Order: sequence, then C-alpha cells, then structure tokens
Amino acid sequence: MSIKDQINTEKLPKHVAIIMDGNGRWAKKMGKLRTFGHKGGVKTVREIVEAAVEVGITHLTLYAFSTENWNRPKAEVTALMKILVSTIAKETKTLIKNNVRLEAIGNLESLPGNCHKELKEAIEITKDNDKMTLILALSYSSKWEITEAVKKIVKNVKNGAISESDIDETLINSHLCTASYPDPELLIRTSGEYRVSNFLLWQIAYAELYFTDKLWPDFTKEDLYQAIVDYQKRERRFGKISEQITA
Repeated sequence: MSIKDQINTEKLPKHVAIIMDGNGRWAKKMGKLRTFGHKGGVKTVREIVEAAVEVGITHLTLYAFSTENWNRPKAEVTALMKILVSTIAKETKTLIKNNVRLEAIGNLESLPGNCHKELKEAIEITKDNDKMTLILALSYSSKWEITEAVKKIVKNVKNGAISESDIDETLINSHLCTASYPDPELLIRTSGEYRVSNFLLWQIAYAELYFTDKLWPDFTKEDLYQAIVDYQKRERRFGKISEQITA
C-alpha cells in the first residue's frame, strides 16, 4: 500500500501550513549560490500544491518570506524578489488549471512595486477558484501581525466602535491576517530545524507539529503524504482527556 493510500480522506487537516526551510543549504551542498536553492524550492512548491489539491486539502499556507528576511544580504533579497515575480507570473495558469485560489498575508505594501503588482493580478485572476486556497506568507511575521491587530483594536476602542469588554479571542481573530481562514491543524517544517520562526504563533496554538530533516528542495509529495498520515495517527485532545475524546 502506498503512503497516499494510507490517508483517511475523512480525517484530513483542513489547513496545512509549511515553513519551507533549507534552500540555501541545499544549494551549498550542490556547490551553487543560494539563489540556485531558491529556484529549486520553486519546483517543490509546484509539486506540493498539486499534491495538496489531489488529496483534498482546502487551505495551504506557505511561509515564503518573513519580515526578518529583509535583513539578508541585499543581493539575495533582490534575487528572491525576482524569482517571486517570475514564479507568480508563470504559475498563474497552473493555479487556474488546478482550481486554486491564490491569497497572501503579511506586510504586502513593503514588497517591491513589480512584485506587489504581479501578486495582486494573480490574486484577482484566481479569486473565483474554489478547490483549494493557497496562502503565501510574504513579508510576514506573527509578531508584526499581532502588533498590527492590537493597534486596530486600540483605535476602535478609542473611537467608540467597541468597548474594552468586547475584546475576546473571537475579536482578536477577526483582526488577524488569517481572519477568513481556519486555523492550521498541521504545521510542517523542513530542514531539521525545531522551531516555528515567528510563524502563525496565535493560529497554531493547537496545531500538530511535524518536523523533517529533508531540505525544502528535496521535499516531495510522498513526504507531504507521510506528514498527513502521521497527523492522523495522533490524538487531538484540545485540553480534554483521552476518555472524553473516545466517548
């Protein structure tokens, strides 16, 4: 039986989030520049998006570029932005073919003009697709997101739109970038690192975490299926005890 055949389609995580890590190390292993690794990572993105659609995942979030990544060498950031622009332009037809809607979260206004333009166009073109939502986290960090949410809530309290007593988890959720998406149930990180790197900190409160030593360009659809199978073997209690879940 293949790994894919082991997946119970009745118990799929609705939302899978992935920290795509290891492009630079993969390129170094090949004796290439880091940008070579980022290009290799693009191929993996295509394969994983198609695999997620095939198996029935409804939301897939990819951590593509963090706010901290702006601190990398300027040449690498410039190359990354060029790769991002060309990838979005090339992959729009594939997204349409697979009935995938593209969306993005993060400080998108900080992206270079041409990058922001290509992104907005792809989002507009794919807005009516409804098989899966692909969410790119770009110039994103959870601390930035939560800070922005707090600013909006404070402003609304000051202008009388809401009162302090209105502030609860639901209200905070509604001010996050991910307000219209279900929280991730499975978070995958590649490359052997065991941290979440400022990614969806509020949203992954009850997510199952899956770490793999595979560098992102080496991550395959079979690896995605294995992560889902592993997820389905876990008992998700949400603060309850096993007997309550069984009952």
